[in-house]
Amino acid sequence: MPTTLTLKNIPDEIYQRLKASAVTHRRSLNSEAIVCLETVLLPGRIDPSERLARARALRAALAESKFRAHDIDALKREGRL
Repeated sequence: MPTTLTLKNIPDEIYQRLKASAVTHRRSLNSEAIVCLETVLLPGRIDPSERLARARALRAALAESKFRAHDIDALKREGRL
């Protein structure tokens, strides 16, 4: 069951930034505060081995002739990527 939380003595700068962020994201002040809390308290951390497995799967899915490492490096040196 959701719980009600009242915040007191919020610094003006924090309040203004939260309010601006809520407007930007088209959320209520309450919803924006919840999103901010979720972002900090419930980060979506990915285990390094899972991240590596995903990267390897993506690399394996690419057509080798289209994305060769030395071609990508050459394009990087040219400033095209």
